[in-house]
Amino acid sequence: QEKKMNDKDLDKELKKLKEQLEKAEKQKEKLQDEVDSLWAMMDEMTKSDIENWAHLIKDLEKDTAVRALMVTKKKADA
Repeated sequence: QEKKMNDKDLDKELKKLKEQLEKAEKQKEKLQDEVDSLWAMMDEMTKSDIENWAHLIKDLEKDTAVRALMVTKKKADA
């Protein structure tokens, strides 16, 4: 035998589903906040990496220029 839902059962089920939906929406908002925070952190890390690498590249360029000048000076002295 198939049990038919009456209005009371339908209302109960509808209320339960609405509660589940509200819970899911709150969880979605929380997860979206976490994702936004992670993207912001990644942006900061990328910016920091670019600044760090730029500093290292400048140091390397200076070092290369100094070495080139030293070689040029040795040849001029010879």
